[in-house]
Amino acid sequence: MNEKEKGTDYTNMLDKMKKKFFGSDETRRRMSTRKMTSLALLAALATILMYLEIAIPVVVPSFLKLDLSEIPVLIGAFAFGPGSAIIIELIKNLLHLPVTSSLGVGELANFLAGSIFAGTAGFIYRKYKSKKGAIAGLAAGTIAMTVFTSFLNYYFMLPFYAKLFHMPIDGLVAFGTAVNVYVTDLKTMIIFAFVPFNLFKGLIVSLITALVYNRVSPLLHGRKRLHSGQPETTPPVTQD
Repeated sequence: MNEKEKGTDYTNMLDKMKKKFFGSDETRRRMSTRKMTSLALLAALATILMYLEIAIPVVVPSFLKLDLSEIPVLIGAFAFGPGSAIIIELIKNLLHLPVTSSLGVGELANFLAGSIFAGTAGFIYRKYKSKKGAIAGLAAGTIAMTVFTSFLNYYFMLPFYAKLFHMPIDGLVAFGTAVNVYVTDLKTMIIFAFVPFNLFKGLIVSLITALVYNRVSPLLHGRKRLHSGQPETTPPVTQD
């Protein structure tokens, strides 16, 4: 067998291995198109939910708004991986910029917090694709988001926001003091306002995601939804 024939056999062997593990070119194209369509739908839904933000009248300052836009992001993280979740998060916040009231500071904070939340949850679920893995991912994501945003807001976001709007940091603290007697300075606002807010948000979003994911996952992957009560097999995770 000459070198040319050896090269041809080697190429054929690689093609067979590629088709065995990744499917045909047509199958990969269909998967890619379906993934892009799913990501677009999830980003659109996340954007709509972000526009429906509401203020919590107790404990936290009025500029902290609660929305459920992380639910589609988490669904994307579980279905397609943490990288896809970050893409959804980015699109969502870019589409929210036209109505920003914070010159983009709030959107930047939301993007970073959501990326940490969904990225952590998606990473753990990718490693342990099971019900326990999903719960662990959501819990770890909530904790990671809470810790990360505490330091982010204390050292950067809130001082930057105050400087951008030419107001003293005590002016921001006053928003917290007005609804929470435990808030007396920036540090206590982080501890007694931001931490409870992020834990509460993470809990609500995680619970809803856990309830709806099995119902929407087959639709995202092009499969019919299973009958109620029938457990869903773990969906294939598309590499980011």
